[in-house]
Amino acid sequence: MAVAFWILAAVSVAAGIAVFVVDSMARATFALLASLLAVGLAFLLIDLQYLGVLIILMMVMEMLIMAVFMIMYMMNPAGLMPMTMVHNNRVAALVAGAVFALLAVGIFLTPWPRRRGEPPADPAHALGLSIMGPKMLVMMVIGVAILATMISTVVLATHRGRYDRYGDDLTRRPPDDPGPGHAHSPQPPVEHHHACGAPNPGEERT
Repeated sequence: MAVAFWILAAVSVAAGIAVFVVDSMARATFALLASLLAVGLAFLLIDLQYLGVLIILMMVMEMLIMAVFMIMYMMNPAGLMPMTMVHNNRVAALVAGAVFALLAVGIFLTPWPRRRGEPPADPAHALGLSIMGPKMLVMMVIGVAILATMISTVVLATHRGRYDRYGDDLTRRPPDDPGPGHAHSPQPPVEHHHACGAPNPGEERT
């Protein structure tokens, strides 16, 4: 187990260095994913299953979403074109070296407490109680409220729904699409009137 831990630690550091060595955003993204996966596996080796699985799941989804957005929005194809991944190299190297030295000194000078007692039977439950404590119900309510806010924002930001093109009574034929599309040629809107005699919205525009 100790050998596997040090192998994963080396892979994590090497992949982290590769993030700043490769010449494209896509390669840097997958190098970062490899580094974080090695960290998650190292957590599993030291019996922190909850944190290990959490790191793996979160980082896989996060890096994949980042890759998808790079494919959609980056000017070069999928972020694979060569590009400079670092800027102001001298200052960046000085800051990184100073932070590394500070952290290394802190590791050796910090009076780490000795372990007392036995590990809990359910580490995930104990970790949840330590992080949330009595605020678990509040956090659950806030989570549902945030989800409702996201859904409401999307609904309010959409000016037309799925069936708006068929009219209020869903009888408009052909549907009032925003554009004619490529498969069919433009057709004049068919006149429909509501029961109350009000003109069709398509007629008002014409």
